Amino acid sequence: MIAHLDDLDRLTASAFEGYVVRKDLVRSFARQYPVPTYVAEFLLGRYCATTDEQEIQEGLQIVARQLQSRSVRAGEEELFKARAREEGSVRIIDLVSARLDAKTDSYIAELPSLRLRDVRITPELVRQHERMLTGGFYAEVELEYDAAIAQEASGRPFGVASLREIQLSKRDVLGALAKGRRQISTADWKRLLLRSIGLEGDRFTERQKDAIFLRMVPFVERNYNLVELGPRGTGKSHLYQQVSPYAHLISGGKATVARMFVNNSTGQRGLVCQYDVICFDEVSGVSFDQKDGVNIMKGYMESGEFSRGKENIRADGSIVLVGNFDVDVQHQQRVGHLFGPLPAEMRNDTAFMDRIHCYLPGWDVPKVSKELFTDHFGLVSDFLSECMSQLRNQSRATAMQGRTILGSALSGRDTNAVSKTVSGLLKLLYPDPEMPISDEDLEWALRLALECRRRVKEQQKRIGAAEFRNTHFSYQLGLDGVEKFVSTPELVSESSIGADPLEPGQVWAISPGGQDDAAGLYRIESTDGPGSGVKILNRPAPAAFVETVKYAEQNLYSRARELVGDRDPRAHEFSVQLRAFDASKAGSQLGVGVVIALCSSLLKKSVRGGLVVVGGVNLGGSIEPIYNAVSVAELAIEKGAATLLMPVSSRRQLYELSDDMATKVDVQFYSDVRDALLKALVE
Repeated sequence: MIAHLDDLDRLTASAFEGYVVRKDLVRSFARQYPVPTYVAEFLLGRYCATTDEQEIQEGLQIVARQLQSRSVRAGEEELFKARAREEGSVRIIDLVSARLDAKTDSYIAELPSLRLRDVRITPELVRQHERMLTGGFYAEVELEYDAAIAQEASGRPFGVASLREIQLSKRDVLGALAKGRRQISTADWKRLLLRSIGLEGDRFTERQKDAIFLRMVPFVERNYNLVELGPRGTGKSHLYQQVSPYAHLISGGKATVARMFVNNSTGQRGLVCQYDVICFDEVSGVSFDQKDGVNIMKGYMESGEFSRGKENIRADGSIVLVGNFDVDVQHQQRVGHLFGPLPAEMRNDTAFMDRIHCYLPGWDVPKVSKELFTDHFGLVSDFLSECMSQLRNQSRATAMQGRTILGSALSGRDTNAVSKTVSGLLKLLYPDPEMPISDEDLEWALRLALECRRRVKEQQKRIGAAEFRNTHFSYQLGLDGVEKFVSTPELVSESSIGADPLEPGQVWAISPGGQDDAAGLYRIESTDGPGSGVKILNRPAPAAFVETVKYAEQNLYSRARELVGDRDPRAHEFSVQLRAFDASKAGSQLGVGVVIALCSSLLKKSVRGGLVVVGGVNLGGSIEPIYNAVSVAELAIEKGAATLLMPVSSRRQLYELSDDMATKVDVQFYSDVRDALLKALVE
């Protein structure tokens, strides 16, 4: 028994009456019987969908009895057949599929657990449950045996007398989902979604939860292509194997074109037509039986179509590739690129990579342990998976229209990939299309989508394709919003200058130091709001930095027209924080950097990525000379700067910079504060 029901349990049981189950009960049946988890969960949902402990215990006994008596274990096939013969019929739980036998103008069912491929079934049953014609479904089957038919030539003694779907057969489930969702806040809904797949959201960081939500996107978005590579033991394939009957898992080995797409000899449609999600597990060991297999898959991943002779066939199955790193992500980046574990015919193919909508950072997901599982109520898997399957017929990409602007670095394929990821994430959060989507949730989905697509582009750039060199993905929220840049965390080091533009108001700067202080790297961070003056947030603030800020403030006020146009800096209160990344702490001679940070904050424009500013400014606006320009330039290169902005008076000193160092950084000179600002801001 769980320790207690929390508020979300009570709310869930009320909002989704009849569609909830306690997830710790599911684990008690997991892997005991030769059926997927969602089959056991369906039965638990039928008999244990209550908060009453006594009813739950009675339901558990019924479920255990049914699974015990109706599951066919390996080696028991003949025993169940014999029972059917002796008793006239037998009840089993099995995956039922059917096909039309044109020779006899009748339908034939297949029951794999009994290894029966020619079971009689009535056309009425097939019409009621058409899904058995497209891959099949789990059901409770009453299997009858007719001895008279057994005597006939080519007779089929076994027949399906009746069946009861174990997957949800109702089609109006989205209405129930939307009605329940309206009663729950977005934060609680996220927790409930995680509980519904067996995880306790409170035990994950926000970043880990984001990765798990991304795993769900292929279930709600048509023709969505996702790659997840990371350490072993993080449950990469669990969702695709145990939670939904609409997903199919292919473990490493040969994948045939006929099985994946279409059998040219029979016309039988393949997995991409039968399932919502096809997941390649242990992808490094996957190969196709035909040389053009990868090309067929590339074509399908691009357009959702493949051809059989002259006929073009459309399908909407999503493709998921999961695999393992043998080393950590930092080492993988040092020795190659993040698509390294893919098969040889895919790993260096930039055209294949360009069809990947999302590279999910598998290294952000913790290893599976019992502490991460939930003991609380969640939605029954078959209800959730049916809802997700039906959500594939909708789109939330329109939520971006008129509310977001994507940066110029995104190509057409990038924009499509980002739109599909945003649509999928928003469908998970807002299954009711009538619910208004908040700016906060839209930005959450957009940042995640941009990051996961940018990770693909970064690997293409590493392989050396010049066409992918611009990876500075950005967006604006609202037509008058600030342009914000999105990076991939594994490429960014906290103490080094990244290639991405910082937020408006943030500037990398190097202090040349002085008598008692060495040169050092700083980040100046400025924000503005209503009020007046400049406030330093550092406590205590270094005396040299206090003086620097005072001089920068006076320069901003006296030269406001040429620096910020018609904006009035005196009508804004600026908050400035200094962050030191070296032993140097005094923050002296950072005046030009402070002026640029204040102007950037006021103008809502970012400073160029990879840029570091050097130089102080006095009260009269003159630029302070630098006496150790070579050591400052060397420090900038060491910290990863791409561009170094220095006073023009330092030019002669840099003749002493070694040839090797001079090729690693673009040194630009400025004559005054305005010149520095114009060269620093993103155009």
